[in-house]
Amino acid sequence: MPSLPVLYLASQSPRRAALIQLLGIQRIEIRPSSVEEIFDYTESPEAIVQDLALQKAEASFRSLSKDDTPGIVLGADTIVVLGEKILGKPLDEVEATRMLRSLSNNTHTVFTGVALIDTKAKSTHTFFEKTDVTFRPLSAEEIGAYIATGSPMDKAGAYGIQEDHGAVFVKKINGDYYNVVGLPLCSLHQHLKSIGPELFL
Repeated sequence: MPSLPVLYLASQSPRRAALIQLLGIQRIEIRPSSVEEIFDYTESPEAIVQDLALQKAEASFRSLSKDDTPGIVLGADTIVVLGEKILGKPLDEVEATRMLRSLSNNTHTVFTGVALIDTKAKSTHTFFEKTDVTFRPLSAEEIGAYIATGSPMDKAGAYGIQEDHGAVFVKKINGDYYNVVGLPLCSLHQHLKSIGPELFL
């Protein structure tokens, strides 16, 4: 009898690893891929996040061997967009400060792209989700204190919303909360149910 499929998460993010546990899938393996997040700023945010997610999923897929159980590889990437500007992870504290000042008392959009690769059929499926997030006004002291924690440095847009002090900056969310954390769980669940129903057995 063939083994039931496994969901391979192509991410080193502890936030995504925690979220993936909420899907109701029992067979999950973390298979992070090292992909340099370089993209074309002239592309749309939707195209960028799906392309980066696919790069991560493909790198993880290539690392699997014939002895690994067939399944679905999941890659994901998140970016923050304010107006026409894409905010990635800050390079230093100065850039993190600049990002948080720009987000203060403003609404931005969080885009997360997801790529799914069926390792047996070698078929690929990508989609994205977007969520609007509104910040309350932030003082210079608040921004400085938050940056001093080091938390903003590994996060797109220089803030986190889950188990992070950045949560107190958020006044309103329009869309999937979990999309802001790093995975659009509602739509992801439906896509996985459609292309990999055996994952839920």
